[in-house]
Amino acid sequence: MGLIIYLIVGGLIGWLAGLIVGKDLPAGIFGNIIAGIIGAWIGGELLGQWGPELGGISLIPALIGAIIFVLILSVIIRAVRR
Repeated sequence: MGLIIYLIVGGLIGWLAGLIVGKDLPAGIFGNIIAGIIGAWIGGELLGQWGPELGGISLIPALIGAIIFVLILSVIIRAVRR
């Protein structure tokens, strides 16, 4: 059950990051889940584990990390399409 909650929280974090940045992620919901999980890792490494936690993910660092990841991913996708 913990894995399912982790994936749901990761998907929500990725979705919020996409909304904040204004970019749609490729692969739809799977892209949101991947962005949220990678964002949680990036945010945890850069900012540590603080703030509210849900499903084993610290929400504020995860959201900041997901925003960073979505920005980097959008730059890479734009460069590849040119």
